[in-house]
Amino acid sequence: MRGSRMNPDRRTRSIMSVVIVMGLCCFFYILGAWQKSGTGRGDSIALRVTKETDCTILPNLHFETHHSMGGVNPLIMNNKVFKPCHIRYRDYTPCQDQNRAMTFPRENMTYRERHCPAENEKLHCLIPAPKGYVTPFAWPKSREYVPYANAPYKSLTVEKAVQNWIQHQGDVFHFPGGGTMFPNGASSYIDELASVIPLADGTIRTALDTGCGVCLINPYFNHLLP
Repeated sequence: MRGSRMNPDRRTRSIMSVVIVMGLCCFFYILGAWQKSGTGRGDSIALRVTKETDCTILPNLHFETHHSMGGVNPLIMNNKVFKPCHIRYRDYTPCQDQNRAMTFPRENMTYRERHCPAENEKLHCLIPAPKGYVTPFAWPKSREYVPYANAPYKSLTVEKAVQNWIQHQGDVFHFPGGGTMFPNGASSYIDELASVIPLADGTIRTALDTGCGVCLINPYFNHLLP
């Protein structure tokens, strides 16, 4: 039957294809062996560059320190030990010392300004922790709670009770995050700003709200305010 025999043209093409494939395999094999031998042009260029950029170590180099502080090598300095300050300094903040601030004039609210102590007034001791001081809470709990023992004063909870910024609850201070500024939370306040300022289209990225002594910078894409 005619269909059972292979066409001579197709048989010739098959033989040629096999020969071509075998030829290519032999060519790439020989090419790879030649490149691996190190006699190729790329290898000779790399060898020449390596020789030209060869790193030579100068004989007069040494790596000991040439600097000292007052003739003392800083690498072998002894640690300076600071003793604790007197207990009366447990609430001491150098540049915000209330007793020292009251000695400045009242004109132009000068006594309210920041006044840091002079060099001869600086303390060289460690400020003692309040009695009962405990390790602060880890984040994110520390964002809303602070141990009362670490700052044992309730005056702020009384002065700002109406504004609800801080609450004294047992052995902790709680910061609700609402108050007069954000009675319904920060997200609600941001939505209120967006109702009068075109925040959604991206033309305004930052809104500055000032009033009642409070200044708030509100990034549009940062809904979690610190």
